Amino acid sequence: MQIRNIHQAKTHLSQLVELASNGEEIIICKSGKPIARLVGYQKDMQPRTPGYWKGKIRISEDFDQLPESIAAAFRGENH
Repeated sequence: MQIRNIHQAKTHLSQLVELASNGEEIIICKSGKPIARLVGYQKDMQPRTPGYWKGKIRISEDFDQLPESIAAAFRGENH
């Protein structure tokens, strides 16, 4: 893991990106406090499985019925 201040990160961004792409973790600090972490991109290894949540969630019968007080708030009316 490498720690860099934000000025160094801006000045050497391409080098830091190269390090991150090779597995190095870069912590970027501002005024001595960590504010960001630069890591290499990793593509998801497993494809998504369609229907994973099937049977695990339930949508209420009144899901599409918005209470009037909430609808009025969206219209900017004070009720």
